[in-house]
Amino acid sequence: MANLNIKLVKSLNGRHDKHIATAASLGLRKIGDTTVQPDNAQTKGKIAQIGYLLQVTEQQ
Repeated sequence: MANLNIKLVKSLNGRHDKHIATAASLGLRKIGDTTVQPDNAQTKGKIAQIGYLLQVTEQQ
């Protein structure tokens, strides 16, 4: 199964509480944090919610 590299590129300051919680559930707390997550429906749903804050690339 493929993995996704997810990087937080915009600040969480002033964002909705649910968006901050979603970022935290991905393991992202501050700008520049990166995490590797599995490419599944749950992760894609989180990315869809806060995609405007993220940079997502597929890991080979």
